[in-house]
Amino acid sequence: MSMALKLWIEFFDELQNVRGRSLNTVMAYRRDLELYEEFSQKQKDVSQFYEFMKKRGLSPRSQARVISSLRTYFRFLEVNGEKADELRELRQPRVKAKLPKALTPDEFKRLFEAAASEDKYRTARNQLTLLLLFGSGCRVSELIGLNLQDYSPIENWVVVTGKGNKQRLVPLTTRLSEELKSYLQDVRPHLTKAASPSLLVNDRGHRPSRVDIWRWLAAWSKKAGFAEPVGPHQLRHGCATALLENGADLRTIQTLLGHASIQTTQIYTSVSGKKLREEIDEHHPLSQLKDSEP
Repeated sequence: MSMALKLWIEFFDELQNVRGRSLNTVMAYRRDLELYEEFSQKQKDVSQFYEFMKKRGLSPRSQARVISSLRTYFRFLEVNGEKADELRELRQPRVKAKLPKALTPDEFKRLFEAAASEDKYRTARNQLTLLLLFGSGCRVSELIGLNLQDYSPIENWVVVTGKGNKQRLVPLTTRLSEELKSYLQDVRPHLTKAASPSLLVNDRGHRPSRVDIWRWLAAWSKKAGFAEPVGPHQLRHGCATALLENGADLRTIQTLLGHASIQTTQIYTSVSGKKLREEIDEHHPLSQLKDSEP
């Protein structure tokens, strides 16, 4: 572990034990700070850091993430009495908002059917995994963190633990709740005999990892004929986009997805608006008019 940067240990201790950041998030901060430390050993002009990142092949979005990590660190230094001029010198690069690639209901149906296997119990587990991702819009880390006690069969909701260990109640549709009840009663006992608290279990009867979910999705995507593997976030985006297009308001979607800011949720208005324009362009009678001959 590097000791060149001030209050290195204290900063990461606060991230993990005070702010409750996940291990993946903490490791991302560490990689970003190590990149800056490498730069600072060769160059003192902070303004050159952007060119340094560019030469390393970092995209504008990745550069923005690194700068955000550094500003969090330098702000921590100042709060703890250390001088950090870099906080004023490092500014976020302008990043064009990238519209998320959302899985459509028809694409979900193809993936759902492809998740079937020769084993009926694994089929039920596979398809429930997809229903939870698409039906609740949860992140993959939230999905694998679900425990048996997080589900209320009477109230039809699950307690989802998101970023920063923040918990939220996610209501389940009647279909999803029925599928979950059936899975817990008739399927899960055949997949594991261990006293695991995990709601989902992998083929070894243990809590699935992120790698398990990605591997399953890649296999089902290939079987369904997708050109590229479907990622968990496409299911999350698909859930949000479908809700918006069917009349749900942004605040409801924000609560469901666990977005800290409504601005994060607002990106779906761009997705829905694009689809609306395409539909109008295709079906409006004005689009069908041909230039008449003089």
